[in-house]
Amino acid sequence: MGDEGLGTVVTRVVDDAKAYAQAEVTLWKTVAGTRGSQAGIAAGLAVGAIVIALSAFVALLVGAILSLRPVMGPGWATLLVVVVAFVVAAILGKLAADGFKRVFAPLGDE
Repeated sequence: MGDEGLGTVVTRVVDDAKAYAQAEVTLWKTVAGTRGSQAGIAAGLAVGAIVIALSAFVALLVGAILSLRPVMGPGWATLLVVVVAFVVAAILGKLAADGFKRVFAPLGDE
């Protein structure tokens, strides 16, 4: 090691730095690929959960219509359940819109 010239040492340091940088790039490519796969699986599971929850909500609405049918008839029962569902959806939509306005507001406008 003491017999090497300065140029040889600098060349080795540069080569080692290149190898380190390439190893880091390879590592982060692997991490990104793994996390991307995990994100895809998580997204698929989330979509499945949303579909099942939506199906359960539809069943709940149908059950409400069938329960109210003897009291007020099928047409009025359907109308009542749909109107209530739209009112709830409008309230939730308004809350969501207000939340997004706060998120995207310029700084200082909170």
